[in-house]
Amino acid sequence: MHRILTLTALCTLAGAVLAKDPTYIGGVHVVRGAGDGADMARGTVFLDENRNAQLDPGEAGLPNVQVSNGREVVLTAEDGTYELPAYDDMNLMVTKPAGYATPVSADMVPQFAYIHKVDGSPDLRFGGIDPTGPLPEAVNFPLIEDAVGAEFNCLIFGDAQAYTNREIGYVRDTAGQMLATADLSDTECLIFAGDVMGDDLSLYPRFKSIIAVGQTPQYFVGGNHDIDFDAEDDKDSFDTFRREWGPEYYSFDIGDVHFVGLDNVRYPCNGVDPHPFCATDANHTYNGVITGRQLEWLENDLANVPEDKLIVLTAHIPFQTFTDNTAAKHQTDNLDELVAVLGDRPVLGLAGHTHTTENIEKGEHFHGWEENTNVGPAPFHQIIAGGLSGSWWAGDLNAQGVPHGTQRLGSPRGFYELAFNGPEFVDTYRTFHTHEDEQFHASFNTPRFREWAERLLTYRALYEREFDQTPPVVRRDLGDMLMLTTDDLAEGTWLTVNVWNGSASSVVFASLNGGDAMPAERTQSGTGEEKLEGVDYADPLALAMQSTQGSIAARSVDGGDETAGFTTWQGTSWSGKANPFQGWMLTDNSSHLWRLDMPNDLPVGLHTVEITVTDRHDRVYRDTIAFEVVEELPNLEWQAEFWE
Repeated sequence: MHRILTLTALCTLAGAVLAKDPTYIGGVHVVRGAGDGADMARGTVFLDENRNAQLDPGEAGLPNVQVSNGREVVLTAEDGTYELPAYDDMNLMVTKPAGYATPVSADMVPQFAYIHKVDGSPDLRFGGIDPTGPLPEAVNFPLIEDAVGAEFNCLIFGDAQAYTNREIGYVRDTAGQMLATADLSDTECLIFAGDVMGDDLSLYPRFKSIIAVGQTPQYFVGGNHDIDFDAEDDKDSFDTFRREWGPEYYSFDIGDVHFVGLDNVRYPCNGVDPHPFCATDANHTYNGVITGRQLEWLENDLANVPEDKLIVLTAHIPFQTFTDNTAAKHQTDNLDELVAVLGDRPVLGLAGHTHTTENIEKGEHFHGWEENTNVGPAPFHQIIAGGLSGSWWAGDLNAQGVPHGTQRLGSPRGFYELAFNGPEFVDTYRTFHTHEDEQFHASFNTPRFREWAERLLTYRALYEREFDQTPPVVRRDLGDMLMLTTDDLAEGTWLTVNVWNGSASSVVFASLNGGDAMPAERTQSGTGEEKLEGVDYADPLALAMQSTQGSIAARSVDGGDETAGFTTWQGTSWSGKANPFQGWMLTDNSSHLWRLDMPNDLPVGLHTVEITVTDRHDRVYRDTIAFEVVEELPNLEWQAEFWE
């Protein structure tokens, strides 16, 4: 039976794990004193033998550890000491070496940085950073030995993007439930690729307490919904994020992997970046770009990293994306400059933002990339991790009591698991409601579906953000999607297979009634072509899920307008008559959809199709679907004529 855990139960579970495996709780050791106000930052990286997070007499300094002020990077001396130029607004941070661990907060957030902002933040809605005053006499970074080898796992989460306490409850019932019950003994990090919150940054503490149940260090990058929207300058826009999670960019090592968190959300971009949406007379908004200071830091950071180490970059806005392939705002403007810094190193890029799963192999290419990122074919492997929220916690409730939120390219809500072995990795997409061996879904694109979908899409284009109109079709008008008429077959029907983590190397076969396996074709080749959209390129099952949300029409005597329908985004009410998702959320295109034309002469009766998917790691996944062929569709509703 499905178990919804209360926060108390989550905390109890966390305590049980903690009692079994003591965690290194503490922080950076800041020494105030006579040296305050110096123009150089100084301190020691040391082995914290007694785990009290303070540099005590006799504790040894650690040499050759990277320390940075966010621009310059130095290696500690033989005695563990370092010295760096100081800036009035900087993150003084250590790069955790492989084989060591930093302290974590009680909520499992690694403590590897001292945030120095002399005058503090401007007056911000969510507080930002209090004035730190003069530079401390010393900032010491404690480490303990942590014998993690070359084999380990990390879990990658895209946009949780919870706007309300109700949606934080959904985080609890998905990620919290999973983290509380999963075997995380081999998991060394949880990485969140931005949009942790949905603009209301006061919800951070509750989110922390839920994710902490995993008792695994959590690393975050900021998204465009984690910013202080009342900041007038980009240098202040992530101040509340920095207060809660730490630096907006940083690095750390585990095994043979060098992890880098990047900030590629410039806010406001107005008057800075040369895009119409960044014009000085436009409303303040963001743009996807990596600052020059950050690129300088990264070049200095990588100078101390062996060339054969895998570099795992995490940013919020994708470096490149199929979903928003022609949009500058939703990709990284200066990807070419990042590529120049990375050189020929092995790289994996992780991102969120689009609420889609995309597994982009090196060399793959879609129209719009060169124009909007200054790079054509993908320069390195990239994974867009989907949304923990799916499509923004939208939709009717699923069997787990959470909005189904079927994502824009058709994948269910989920997260990625990365299994590292040296500099190699294996990526697996996981959902919160299916077995890990379930990696795809399939359905049929029939003439009946295409007519239905055309009417749905046309309606949604006409009433893009309204829910008080009666739609021309709803899910039930499709009839039985696994019942094909002889006319459907004669006029063109094909099997569609949505491989949630599908990539250019994925191979899909289908076998009808135990016959020979037939190859399916990916609808997008990834060779520089434009995005193919419309009913011919739609995912019928995903579109059916997205087409009719009955909860929009929910209304009660007690709640009235307050609880009518459902809300997402900044309190936006989806209220009125049952309706589909907004048009841009509907799966009428996908980069991971495969197609196989059905024979036009299948006899009437029950048939089966066995689908086999082989991923780029040669793992094989199978499923079998039973379907019917009929001369004509029967009445699917109550046959009242027998009772007249």
